[in-house]
Amino acid sequence: MDARLRADIRPGQTVDIVLKQDQRSGKRTRGVVQSILTRSAHHPHGIKVRLADGRVGRVKMIIDPQVPTAGLMTGTPDQGGACG
Repeated sequence: MDARLRADIRPGQTVDIVLKQDQRSGKRTRGVVQSILTRSAHHPHGIKVRLADGRVGRVKMIIDPQVPTAGLMTGTPDQGGACG
């Protein structure tokens, strides 16, 4: 997964970002993506996102590539309608 590609980033993922004020030092901040702010498909410095706590920065690393799907359980058999 590439932090420079918009398609690789989804709301709900845990990521490391660099805040605007930390660009010189490169200090990273970890959080959960609330929304994606970059509109282009690719950005050389990382996709800009807003974290759940409101902070904004560019993604440098995707920590959790799995995004939970609300309302769906994965890895369980379908139990709908089977009698027996």
